[in-house]
Amino acid sequence: MDAQSLEKNRRRLLEAGVEMLDPSAVYVEDTVTVGAGTLLLPGTILRGDTRIGDNCEIGPNTMLVNCTVGDGVTVNSSQCFDSTVDDGAEVGPFAYVRPHCHVGAGVKVGDFVEVKNSTIGPETKISHLTYIGDSDVGRGVNFGCGTVTVNYDGAAKHRTAIGDYAFIGCNTNLVAPVKLGDGAYTAAGSTITEDVPGDALAIARARQVNKPGRAAGRFTKRKP
Repeated sequence: MDAQSLEKNRRRLLEAGVEMLDPSAVYVEDTVTVGAGTLLLPGTILRGDTRIGDNCEIGPNTMLVNCTVGDGVTVNSSQCFDSTVDDGAEVGPFAYVRPHCHVGAGVKVGDFVEVKNSTIGPETKISHLTYIGDSDVGRGVNFGCGTVTVNYDGAAKHRTAIGDYAFIGCNTNLVAPVKLGDGAYTAAGSTITEDVPGDALAIARARQVNKPGRAAGRFTKRKP
């Protein structure tokens, strides 16, 4: 797109009540619509059939391609493709929303989180360092740091289903196909290969064994 067309698109949005700290640092294609009161920060790139609601904050350094974004959404230093983000959701920083995702209202998709071909229910929190692929996630779920949905077996992709208000402990592997019921809880460090009933606690890790004296002398340099 040439500089004249870019300037025209920026001016169109500014006249519609969109705010930009530095219009020259915002790239907007002519197919894009943005609601009044939305702030586009430097480094924002909006492409294709992207539609953004009112009173959002997009950027800095964010790209949205063919996305529908509701009102009051924040997308910070992240990329989203061919997906929908509902009202009040927060994405980023450094998040990656891949195609065919529906991020529900009030959802938190935090730093270094990747979501792909998944539906995330309202008020769910995926705060950091997590991969959610080919999954159907309910309302109010909490994902601990380091969770992975293991969706690919080397030949085919499989789905993970997680019920409302489940709690996924840190460093949990959910090996698809697998289902977790409403209120299910996984202990940190577990690799879940079987369905977990609602309100059940699943523990799938080796029992700790301590070897007395085995470490003696290994760290003498640290002693005064």
